[in-house]
Amino acid sequence: MEQQKHLNKKGHILVNPTFINSDAIRHNFSIAMSEMYQKEVPLYGDLIDLVSEVNTDVLHKQPDIRQQLAHTGEIDRLGMERHGAIRLGTADELSMMRRLFAVMGMHPVGYYDLAPAGVPVHSTAFRALDTQSLNNSPFRVFTSLLRLDLIDDEALRQEAIAALDKRTIFTDNVVNLIKRFEEQGELTAADAKQFVKEALETFRWHDKTPVSKALYQQLLSQHGLIADVVGFKGPHINHLTPRTLDIDAVQAGMQAKGIPPKAIIEGPPRRRCPILLRQTSFKALEEAVSFKNPNGGYQTGHHTARFGEIEQRGVALTPKGRALYDQLLSQARRQLGVTPNANNASEYYQVLESAFAAFPDDYRALHDEGLAYFYYQTVDSDTDNEPTLDFIDVENVNDPLSKQVITDLLEQGMIRLEPIVYEDFLPVSAAGIFQSNLHDDSTNDNENDNEKDNETDEHSGKQSGGGINSNKEAFENALGAQVYDELELYQTLQAESLKACLGQLNSKVLKRVI
Repeated sequence: MEQQKHLNKKGHILVNPTFINSDAIRHNFSIAMSEMYQKEVPLYGDLIDLVSEVNTDVLHKQPDIRQQLAHTGEIDRLGMERHGAIRLGTADELSMMRRLFAVMGMHPVGYYDLAPAGVPVHSTAFRALDTQSLNNSPFRVFTSLLRLDLIDDEALRQEAIAALDKRTIFTDNVVNLIKRFEEQGELTAADAKQFVKEALETFRWHDKTPVSKALYQQLLSQHGLIADVVGFKGPHINHLTPRTLDIDAVQAGMQAKGIPPKAIIEGPPRRRCPILLRQTSFKALEEAVSFKNPNGGYQTGHHTARFGEIEQRGVALTPKGRALYDQLLSQARRQLGVTPNANNASEYYQVLESAFAAFPDDYRALHDEGLAYFYYQTVDSDTDNEPTLDFIDVENVNDPLSKQVITDLLEQGMIRLEPIVYEDFLPVSAAGIFQSNLHDDSTNDNENDNEKDNETDEHSGKQSGGGINSNKEAFENALGAQVYDELELYQTLQAESLKACLGQLNSKVLKRVI
């Protein structure tokens, strides 16, 4: 917060109202969103309590994890860490949503095409970009745009387009506040408070639908997600996700507390040094809704889409590390031979752990083999060695000379490595979460049907890269901006930390000389 002073025409000092920075607005919005979702989905509150219990236990029993989180600045953010997910129907909605999130210092990172995994959307993640902002408020929202072109029934597609064209998902007040932010570059405390209140309305659940039950059923027959987007007043938040330090303990805890968990934990296996992202959830709720009749009345029915999710985040992987991850995951799925589900969960986990034995489970090995991104931090040391640091290429720590100098510094105990946490998502893991919480029709709650398309090879989901340029370009055109490359962001964080670390070491050497 800060106050700005100006002079009026008589030379008197005027103090403008206090302005609120974007990190604070994001933090306040995250709290408001969590409180709203807990009222809408009470089971989410039980999940938060369980995650808090597990995290407290891990930090008590494993001081090395506590120390690591303290070194990276993540310890204070752990309890408030959340990500949400929304689904939008039109390019205009996506473009305005980008502008809304910009008020909160959240920017589109990564491109995810979920269509290859059977989900008719493509997506990005809105989040803060730098370490300090992320530690101030790590709230992020996985935001998907419906692929209407994937509705194969032309008449139904036109009905869906017409239904989406009729809705307005943003209040007039929040649009005005967005414009004010864009003009001023910030909001006053009063405007920021009003912004949070107005923005929250976009994500609120509405149990009265603007479409008929007949149209809803037709949309549902195409895909549950299409019905979830087109059939409702706005992009209700469909889940909020706390971060745990032990997702296996939470999975077991959900079962013990009678919270129905998803059968399979998405992502890599349990490891001593976690990588990327592991996710699970409790099953989506069946909620009563009222469908609008042509005569203006309503017809009762129900809808299933909103659920609670949990995530465990590990170190971000380099392109080399990600390629190895995809290779081993694909290998495990081929060996299993069928889709992982409740009936083969134990076998799948064994196969997965066996495949990932080829992936180093030691931070130093992950660093030395160029598989993951790390922060470099100085360590108080009494050594008399004075390293030569001028030749290190901070942008490429794997060139031979830089690698050798860094190795020497690590072995001398002058610097340490700390993992850069993966702040983003895995495309098919996201698709698996979506699929396992959408029903094929509005009357069937068959667990086997719910799980049958639960997982797909991670490599068959696509992120920004070869073969999908046209889809990415279409998404960015709708967004009104280019998405950030998440790998470039991690590379920058690593390079900046190394530069700062070397600067501190050079300063120590200079002080000794003086």
